[in-house]
Amino acid sequence: MARDVDKRPAQAPANARRSAAVEAFIAKVQSAPKPASAAAGRLIFALDATASRQQSWDRAMHLQAGMFQEAASVGDLAVQLVFYRGFGECKSSKWYSDSKALLKVMTGVTCLGGQTQIGKVLKHARDEAAKQKVGALVFVGDAFEEDIDEVCHRAGELGLAGVPAFMFQEGPNPFAANAFQQIAKLTGGAYCPFDEASAAQLAELLRAVAVFAAGGRKALADYSGGKGAGVKRLAAAVKALPGR
Repeated sequence: MARDVDKRPAQAPANARRSAAVEAFIAKVQSAPKPASAAAGRLIFALDATASRQQSWDRAMHLQAGMFQEAASVGDLAVQLVFYRGFGECKSSKWYSDSKALLKVMTGVTCLGGQTQIGKVLKHARDEAAKQKVGALVFVGDAFEEDIDEVCHRAGELGLAGVPAFMFQEGPNPFAANAFQQIAKLTGGAYCPFDEASAAQLAELLRAVAVFAAGGRKALADYSGGKGAGVKRLAAAVKALPGR
């Protein structure tokens, strides 16, 4: 799938940009609504499954498995997979509390060329939240090819439904960066770019968010011991939150 390319002014080194992005992510998680119950964590894991994402699909499977593994040690976490690909295809799974069952679904998905459908993902998350509380939407993608005003309207609706969107961008696409940041802001979530060099940090942060969704601040504080600096800062940021 073709990607838009734009000339950009010189930027700070990649490591500095990633560090600042992680700090911003942690700050936003601190202010995100906490789950209503330690036994009722629900998280939507949404993925771009267009052709450019084929090489990243295996990584995404490992990410969701890690999220389940860590969250299971502190409480229940139900995850729903949402993905789009091809010509207007956008699908969602049922809610899974078993990593292996969701992994089986993901292994049956192949990436197909097509345009992004993030607006549909946001609408779906809003509709799911109307049925039962959804703690967060996690989205991983690398492009944005939609009407920004329409998508931001959907993001605003999701924000009103109380579902923060954590937008993770793979690669340097400036159009995607702008859109993802606006979506995160409108939903009360956070934006974080990543690449091959920071993929491990992405996985660690996602596992930490899953632990928080399932078990709250104490579970996250316990989990942070012996983990990387990013998770430790995340745990410190949410320490002051009221909760269990």
